[in-house]
Amino acid sequence: MTCLLITGVSGLLGINLALEAVREGHEVVGWTHSRSLKGVPFGQETVSLENLEDLPAALQKARPNAVIHCAAVANLDEAEQNPQHTFLVNAQAPGVLARASKEAGIPFVLISTDAVFDGSKGNYSEEDQPNPQNTYAQSKLAGEQAVRNEYPEALVARVVFYGWSLSGKRSLAEFFFNNLSQGKQVKGFTDSIFSPLYARDLSDLLLEALSKDLRGTYHFFSRESLSKYDFGLALANRFGLDQNLITAVETAQGNLNTPRSLNLSASSAKLCTALGHETPDVIEGLERMFEDCQNGLRQRLAAFLA
Repeated sequence: MTCLLITGVSGLLGINLALEAVREGHEVVGWTHSRSLKGVPFGQETVSLENLEDLPAALQKARPNAVIHCAAVANLDEAEQNPQHTFLVNAQAPGVLARASKEAGIPFVLISTDAVFDGSKGNYSEEDQPNPQNTYAQSKLAGEQAVRNEYPEALVARVVFYGWSLSGKRSLAEFFFNNLSQGKQVKGFTDSIFSPLYARDLSDLLLEALSKDLRGTYHFFSRESLSKYDFGLALANRFGLDQNLITAVETAQGNLNTPRSLNLSASSAKLCTALGHETPDVIEGLERMFEDCQNGLRQRLAAFLA
């Protein structure tokens, strides 16, 4: 049995990854920033990433066989308003944890983002030059660089994902589902292109990559790319919701406070070669999301916050 330390376990990816790891037979220790979860099938600790000097001891206390670092300041507007705090959490803390993991002789996985690219060309590979366009993306790229400097053998996983979260309000899929279920009109961006994975599919891939001891930078994306408008249509179709409630607009019409890269389509060919199989496509991910909804995952996650 492997003991995994998963930071940011109350986040969208963190909670799904922890549950998937437990399902696969791993022991899990989850770090949360401030709130304790109720009735989760894994151990948890409250650890503040801002206290850099305390992180090595906290990691040593957990005694993991591997670390998957999901925690981050991920709200783009919050990151833009608090750049110093964002770089502390998203750049400095990963470097400290990577160094502590190297000293402990255990694998370290950093969860990064497709947003390190500027979106000017699309179909990004690991060989393309990053050019982040906002504070969040700049801090995540700085985190990648800090991890590589401290632990060259670490795995840097660039991701984008959707799924069911503890609060029910953390992902684009939940935005579409919640509003369409209530008969509310929403906007879908036609020029914002991405390659998202369902959070549980991404979790499976991360655990597989860890088991195969992948090192270096890899893209963990769906094998297809689409606009966020088309993603909304696909979700509405699978869940039997009204597609006509989704209005097609360009991102510039969204009145967003923080600049975003537009065409973040990306290739996972390097990962597929390493794992020996393709990544799921969006329709497969939405099907799994629908099945999880039918099986009560939303209610189970919500109960962890009760």
